[in-house]
Amino acid sequence: MRPGLRKLVRTVHVTVTVGWLGAVATFLALAIAGVSSQDAQTVNAAYIAMDLITRFVIVPLSLVPLLFTGPILSLGTPWGLFRHYWILAKLVINILSTMILLVHIQPIRYLSQSAIDGTLSSSDHALQLQMVAASSAGLLALILATALAVYKPRGMTRFGWKKQYQED
Repeated sequence: MRPGLRKLVRTVHVTVTVGWLGAVATFLALAIAGVSSQDAQTVNAAYIAMDLITRFVIVPLSLVPLLFTGPILSLGTPWGLFRHYWILAKLVINILSTMILLVHIQPIRYLSQSAIDGTLSSSDHALQLQMVAASSAGLLALILATALAVYKPRGMTRFGWKKQYQED
């Protein structure tokens, strides 16, 4: 990959992944507000905002690095997609984070619709706590993926070793 194109793809990748991390942190703040506030208007606004941020920010931002910029950077640079364990770990983290996010879209939508209809009740408390737990786990996973990208721990896969010896 040409250096100019690589820099462009890397810039998009970093921008999108930082945005994804920030959006999940915002979601967590809203989830905490939703479960802890005594003000019905704040609770309702939090769940409506959580639905909007999920559909229009978090889901799109989660798909870009997973489907586009991550694989392009991995395949277009010497790092490779299957050569280093840290890249595989990031890929697994991103796949799992996105899958868990997609599984939670329906419960998020339910809380939002309940907030719109004014039907949130104490029976929804477990689901509200689940939103806090899931977004906390998601945020930690994204921080871990970021740390892997920054520190790039040593360790090549078998494929990486074979590929390295074939190039020598």
